[in-house]
Amino acid sequence: MSDDVAERAPFVVPEGYEYVNWTRGFGRQIGPLYRRLVDGRITMGFHVDEHHTNGMQNAHGGMLMTFADMAWGQIVSVEMSVFWVTVRLTCDFLSSAKLGDWVEGGGEVLAREEGLFTIRGRVWAGERTLMSGTGLFKALEPRPPRPGEKAWRG
Repeated sequence: MSDDVAERAPFVVPEGYEYVNWTRGFGRQIGPLYRRLVDGRITMGFHVDEHHTNGMQNAHGGMLMTFADMAWGQIVSVEMSVFWVTVRLTCDFLSSAKLGDWVEGGGEVLAREEGLFTIRGRVWAGERTLMSGTGLFKALEPRPPRPGEKAWRG
């Protein structure tokens, strides 16, 4: 990734969202990302900055898929405080997010069996659904719970 990223446009993070402080790896390259945990339900969000866009100044499809992967996979973290990996991600692109939009994503557990979680997810900007799909995520090993997460139950 290039170091010539444009300065971020000012925006207000919606109430309840907290900055996700990824200090290493790919997550820090695509940020900043935010998360909100309310009543055991996780939602993630990001502001579409210039470095997230394609040539038409819309959020790049790869960014939206990466965001969906993280937002939907976070549900596994909330459910059992584990490290997880993505087994399969299926996405349908329905609309675009424009430069300056606030994008959110979340979902629900459809099935949980033998350490595999099937998640139905959605990514949206305001009233527009940008993407819907499903993800299959594999729970790996337990880790200490973060605030609002359920402890691992072996």
